[in-house]
Amino acid sequence: MTSRLLQRSLGSPDYDGIRQALRNDTSTAVIGVRGVEVRVAVLPLFTHDGRQAVRVTSTVPLTHVLVGEDSASGTDVTLLVPEVTAPRVLTLESRDDAGLIGSAEITITPQRKWSVFVVHHSHLDIGYTDPQGTVLRHHLDYLDAALRLAEETASWPDDARFRWSVESSMPALKWLDARPADQVAKFAALARAGVIEVTALPFQLHTEACSTEELYRQLRFTTRLQEKYGFATKSAMHTDVPGAVVGVIDALNAAGVRYLAAAHNWAGRSVPYLHGGDKLTRPFRWRAPSGKEVIVWFTDTPHGMAYMEGNTVGLTDSYELADDLLPRYLSALASRGYPYGPGTFGWQGPDAPREPYELDVLHLRVQGAHADNAGPSIVPASIARRWNEQWAFPRLRSAVNSDFFEHVEERYHDRLAVQEGDWTDWWADGLGSGARPLGYVRRAQSALRIAETLHTIAGADATEQIDEAYDKVALFNEHTWGAANPWEDAEEAGDSGGLQWTRKSSGAYDAQDDAADLLHAAARRFGAALSDGGVLSGGGALSDSGVADASALTSFAVFNPGTASRTDVVRAFLPRDVVPADVPIALVDARTGETIPHHEELVDPADWPTRPIGRHLHAVVPEVPGYGYARIDVVRGEVRAAEPVELDLGGVIENEFYRVGYDVREGVIRSIFDKAAGRELVNDNAAAGFGQYVYDRYATAPHFNHLSGHVGAHDRTLLGDRAIGRNATIVKAQRTAVGEKLVVELQGKGVDWLRTTIELHNGVARLDLTYQLAKQGTPAKEAVFLAFPFASGPATAWELTGGVGGPDVPRVPGSAEYMLPIRHWIAFEDPELTVAWATLEAPLVQLGTIHMPYAPFPPTLDEEPGTVYSWALNNIWDTNFPAQQQGETTFRYSIMSAPGIEGRRLGARAAAGLTDQFVGALLTSAPDAVKSFVSVDHPDVLVTSLGQNGDNEIVVRLQSLAAEPVEATVRLPRLRRALVSAGLERELRPLEVSAESVKVRLPACGVAAIWGTCE
Repeated sequence: MTSRLLQRSLGSPDYDGIRQALRNDTSTAVIGVRGVEVRVAVLPLFTHDGRQAVRVTSTVPLTHVLVGEDSASGTDVTLLVPEVTAPRVLTLESRDDAGLIGSAEITITPQRKWSVFVVHHSHLDIGYTDPQGTVLRHHLDYLDAALRLAEETASWPDDARFRWSVESSMPALKWLDARPADQVAKFAALARAGVIEVTALPFQLHTEACSTEELYRQLRFTTRLQEKYGFATKSAMHTDVPGAVVGVIDALNAAGVRYLAAAHNWAGRSVPYLHGGDKLTRPFRWRAPSGKEVIVWFTDTPHGMAYMEGNTVGLTDSYELADDLLPRYLSALASRGYPYGPGTFGWQGPDAPREPYELDVLHLRVQGAHADNAGPSIVPASIARRWNEQWAFPRLRSAVNSDFFEHVEERYHDRLAVQEGDWTDWWADGLGSGARPLGYVRRAQSALRIAETLHTIAGADATEQIDEAYDKVALFNEHTWGAANPWEDAEEAGDSGGLQWTRKSSGAYDAQDDAADLLHAAARRFGAALSDGGVLSGGGALSDSGVADASALTSFAVFNPGTASRTDVVRAFLPRDVVPADVPIALVDARTGETIPHHEELVDPADWPTRPIGRHLHAVVPEVPGYGYARIDVVRGEVRAAEPVELDLGGVIENEFYRVGYDVREGVIRSIFDKAAGRELVNDNAAAGFGQYVYDRYATAPHFNHLSGHVGAHDRTLLGDRAIGRNATIVKAQRTAVGEKLVVELQGKGVDWLRTTIELHNGVARLDLTYQLAKQGTPAKEAVFLAFPFASGPATAWELTGGVGGPDVPRVPGSAEYMLPIRHWIAFEDPELTVAWATLEAPLVQLGTIHMPYAPFPPTLDEEPGTVYSWALNNIWDTNFPAQQQGETTFRYSIMSAPGIEGRRLGARAAAGLTDQFVGALLTSAPDAVKSFVSVDHPDVLVTSLGQNGDNEIVVRLQSLAAEPVEATVRLPRLRRALVSAGLERELRPLEVSAESVKVRLPACGVAAIWGTCE
């Protein structure tokens, strides 16, 4: 008896409840007598002889008669009438053995003749339902089964043949490498014949976590499939994750893909229809600033079942169930805003207004079972076969993904609405649940660009190793961050949370290590090649002191991996065996002969016997050319480098550009004064202090699967606690030869300790902030914010993957608005001053206020337009993401201000101090004093990296931040032939080379790659 108390799901109806709701919502009660109810539904069902269907259900068996047309007995019968082109009224009589129970007039209305493309696939969660390796092996088994099912149904009618869409191509690529040649040949033949389709995305990504280069590289295999196996990759599937960055459009187009099937799983944490999503028609054309488009189909219901639509209406169960439910589902689409009532599988909020679906063609996903990672089944194809024998319409076609899009493009292309901009992901908040490994991955993304560039300049082709490291980065950015129940630690199934997070997070650390290894090797290879004269030839004047004199002990090449020339700090290691640690040294700029002040930190074997012995040198090197180096000579000094000067603990540091004051009592930066502008950058009237640590804890319970998707927060009731960092103590206030810094330690809830480092470097117009915290692990629902209230108006621009966002930049209706997952920078502009804020490790921000993390995400503070809240970490989710996080974690930020400069340009400069840090490469001889290896003349065009292709071909990768198309001149020394592409190898077009330069046109916020052959 007690089992009747138990629920199979938390708040959401099960399949039986969903299906009964669909039956009720698509039928009308017409007779009710003595407890007997009769309901009628006029459905879009047509026989081959031109009749249409009326479905009648009753609570007890009855004989149902449409007077003059048809009759049948039972509790659920289908009556047929001649097809109508205008409403027609008929009389329904319902009888039992004793006679007439009741009668009613019903209206038969014209119905649509649907074409339904049933797309059979398996949603790839790399984990969640089982440990990652188990899941991937199962998906390879699924491809074995797909081949067998395709062969089994080869003689069936074409619309009913088993077809399979490989939703995520990674299993297909692994399968092709692991199976015998005869099976591979069968697979390729089926793919060429359109029976199997391999779609473009290798796995389902949190695309906002990807760098632009990473996104493009993850589509590189499409060329291999075409060249090696002879079939094209025409479409992509984006499943589960409710949103994608605007850069996806250009990346897919560069890979020859123009179709995208998106199945958004709202999972209760998304309310798109409260933010314009109710106006988003499907399908639609999604357009990038470049003007390129993809045609998008998406599952649009906040109360639906995402990629389980077909399963919900019986297409995995039986013909009888599909015959009952599918026509009702189509009827609901044609007549209602959403096919189900509120709360079916989503937020427990109100129903949404919406116009009914307008086309008579449907993309309907189906999986072999009611689960993620489900295998293929013969049932959907068998249902399609029997269905089409029984009914003329709706016509079911067992289809691959691109079949639907080709049908729509041919018939409806010009009718489709066009949407522009970012489709901001509602699940991006989950990225904050693994802040430390996420930070490692974001550092790796920058290190890989620099490493590949230095290898290339040194004449080495590291493409394979770089690609492998990017693949590890992307696997961390794959959307499955943990088990169904991540707090458990079983060995298999959805409770294997400990195992899954161990593997997931270790992938991030491996990626960072690989990137660091590649950069470490690249710096040494670059230094050796420079010393031997074996680098890519570059321009730049050799200064009078361009050849080191005999007194030089050694030299460094300080390389700037950013596009623009800039002054910045370099940190380089001088080994004891190169220059003895007791020898005083000075650093001399080989371009000018001037001494560069430097700071030394000795690694003494008494203190660090496990580390290389020598000196870490810190120096500010002026105006190092972009993608070039300046040589710094190490000469014998008259005295040892000065020791740091201890400043008073009043909390003020400054350089030529800024004066920064720290308020110990409040534990915040009280002032950032721009000396040149004569202006204060800090809003001292804000709710939070500048740089303040804010810790929120929520009054929701942990360890209940999907709980956060069933919690509504319309006010601050669930904000259980809010605390800030307190008891600040300045533990270091120092001036060195390179600048001044403060180190402050605070106490705060949720951490064992909290340390803030504030740095200003001489000659560098930038403020650098580092926050280190020792996070305590707890399953309690929590979030950490770092507040940055600027004395400015609202943000005017921010960096996205493959684009630039802003308050006036279009976004796809229904995008998340309460948070922003950015790449690195946000800009604030007013007529007098532009301010830029940049982040390295923490991409999540909230602008103006802190929102509750539960739908509909109400604010908890009054709006302050100039305030950035860096959402450093959280553990809001109850599935898929880790249930808690702990350990020492670092977050770095930079701030710049300047008059008369566009926000996107200053934003890129501020970010460069974090993402394009100078590299000091030790030399064994003295090359030219300065060289630039590539340059671009447009301030909105960035060189993101250099790559090698063969012995003489250099790939220059470009990205534009401009809101309009631009033309830029790119100079590559000794260039004699050049081709250009939109980021990948496809469609290379020749460019005219003049004076070692080429002009290239980039679309708005677009990318290009120049394939240059150099002498």
